[in-house]
Amino acid sequence: MPVINETLGQYSELFMLLAAGTYTVAFIAFAWDLAKSSKALRAIDEKAAASSPAQKVAVAAGRGGGGLGGVDAGGPAGRAERPTSGLTVEGGTAAGDMKYSAERRVPARVAVALTVLGVLIHGAGVVTRALGAGRVPWGNMYEFLTTGAFVAVAVFLIVLIRRDLRFLGTFVIGLAIIMLVAASVSFWTPVGHLVPALQSYWLIIHVSIAVLSSALFTLTFAMSALQLVQSYRQRNLAAGRADNLGFMRVVPNALSLENLSYRINAIAFIGWTFTLMFGAIWAEKAWGRFWGWDPKEVWTFVIWVVYAGYLHARATRGWTGTRAAWLSIVGYACVIINFTLVNTVFNGLHSYSGL
Repeated sequence: MPVINETLGQYSELFMLLAAGTYTVAFIAFAWDLAKSSKALRAIDEKAAASSPAQKVAVAAGRGGGGLGGVDAGGPAGRAERPTSGLTVEGGTAAGDMKYSAERRVPARVAVALTVLGVLIHGAGVVTRALGAGRVPWGNMYEFLTTGAFVAVAVFLIVLIRRDLRFLGTFVIGLAIIMLVAASVSFWTPVGHLVPALQSYWLIIHVSIAVLSSALFTLTFAMSALQLVQSYRQRNLAAGRADNLGFMRVVPNALSLENLSYRINAIAFIGWTFTLMFGAIWAEKAWGRFWGWDPKEVWTFVIWVVYAGYLHARATRGWTGTRAAWLSIVGYACVIINFTLVNTVFNGLHSYSGL
């Protein structure tokens, strides 16, 4: 039986507090980036609109698609996919445009640097929790939530290497802060041993995949929520209404968000499928049956069905746009219910919340 080290557990809690503080500053920096970018883009649009009628038409097209001065190519306005988030000015040749393109990256770079620092501190908290408990750090709700927040931010930073998704920073870091606060306030659990049923190598396999899948679902939830806001904004612009959501000018158009969310959801769905499968195998080894309609098992299956329906409806039934976004959001709501209500309200074999 591993020895419990309460001192390392206390260090872990300190690291979690420091990580939450660093994330808060990063959140402010990301929000500042959105606000500053919106103001700068509005000035560029006004300058371009005043220069020539042709540029005025191009600017209007770019605004309708949520871009940064570029015209959407192919398909209806605002429905073309863009390979990046459009964080630089496309086609800008004026000195002011080039200067703006460099300056608007400053708060974003600061925010990303703070996020990297925060995730390193956060990682130290997860590791010291594991060392203090002498096991993997996801044996109760507190540990699952703190580890899940760490994985969500880490995945966000890894994706940033390939795609410029800094526009998601405010929302991903905001969710991570909420998760850390909820873990500390509502689900705090002292370092301790696992109940016998959890003392298995399947805990490492089953729960680690569940944590990674949940982190990916967190990213797609943020994208789907932004997709709904961007769709609303694009409809208003198409109808000639005022743009009251200026910060969304730095966010890709709705279809771009939808396509990227769909791809990530497909990967997360595969992970959740393995979560369900490995959970059944673990249940057979622990309780002598693969399936017993335990509340946790039922809700894990419900999540699988919702995301399977989302992928199927979008791929074969043409459920695109806001309907696809709402399905993705409903799936994430099921993930939240599975983690909170099922663990705290329903009694079952999986009642290992530690509360």
